[in-house]
Amino acid sequence: MTKILGIETSCDETAIAIYDEQQGIVAHQLYSQIELHGEYGGVVPELASRDHVRKIIPLVDAAFKQANLSRQELSAIAYTQGPGLIGALLVGATIGQSLAFAWKLPSIGIHHLEGHLLAPMLEENKPEYPFLALLVSGGHTMLVDVKGLGDYQIIGESVDDAAGEAFDKTAKIMGLDYPGGPILAKLAEKGTDVTMRFPRPMTDRPGLDFSFSGLKTFAANKITASDGSEQSKADIAKAFQDAVVDTLAIKCKRAIKQTGRKALVVAGGVSANLALRKKLAELMSSFDGEVFYPRHEYCTDNGAMIAYAGYCHFKQENNQLPESYPIRVHPRWPMSEAFS
Repeated sequence: MTKILGIETSCDETAIAIYDEQQGIVAHQLYSQIELHGEYGGVVPELASRDHVRKIIPLVDAAFKQANLSRQELSAIAYTQGPGLIGALLVGATIGQSLAFAWKLPSIGIHHLEGHLLAPMLEENKPEYPFLALLVSGGHTMLVDVKGLGDYQIIGESVDDAAGEAFDKTAKIMGLDYPGGPILAKLAEKGTDVTMRFPRPMTDRPGLDFSFSGLKTFAANKITASDGSEQSKADIAKAFQDAVVDTLAIKCKRAIKQTGRKALVVAGGVSANLALRKKLAELMSSFDGEVFYPRHEYCTDNGAMIAYAGYCHFKQENNQLPESYPIRVHPRWPMSEAFS
């Protein structure tokens, strides 16, 4: 039976997983660098790369131990080829290609966003093709019409800041700890001022693209003008989150009408936001459709999604041993280029 080792090192998580064709994910190891980067208020690329080097092999060993497997039982190795931080990507690609070469296995370079897009397929209740996907994270916000594996049409994307990036930057302006997005979302639960309203950017014009840079600036001005109290911060956090959630929902509604899809996949770090989940559940219910998410641990970067995406491509392409194992990564890698 097919078994795929997945390696994810695109940013500040070192993640390893093993996918078994019969049993699903049989090993899932993750080391987060949040504490390392916390004092800087954001990811420091060089520090991220060095930490991946230190952690990746011990995590590979731990995954084999957790799955009670030997390397001889593997069918292939999948690794994140891009997009992401170039140094971090090179660590995963180098280890992935080196192990594949040493163990005489096929290797599969995976697009990071495809991993997120396919993550809900790891759940018991999973969508069937075709479906609409909202990928929403710290680096990307886009709507994708998914017709099948590798058949993806981007129908809307952010023209500046991604939603998760706007969350993190606004949280930083508010003086919240890193990573600020989840902390801001938690603070928003204490907001009580229902009269405070932020703009819903680019919803007053046709189209499916997003823009969150101006919303971040609007929030910064509100923060500067506030009295600095905890309640004021909570009210601003709530108004900001409501604006982001409403904007995403409005664009999803347009996309559903445009594509006629009845299934909506929501993936990426921001997909864990409870307010967004509630809003999109209500939206899909109004269309007699259904919304699908990965479990919480698969919303952020993880090895499971890479292992599963590797499995899908391995089965589809019947990968054979390559003649060489080139180490190539793509820090900037639009999905439109990867799957054109």
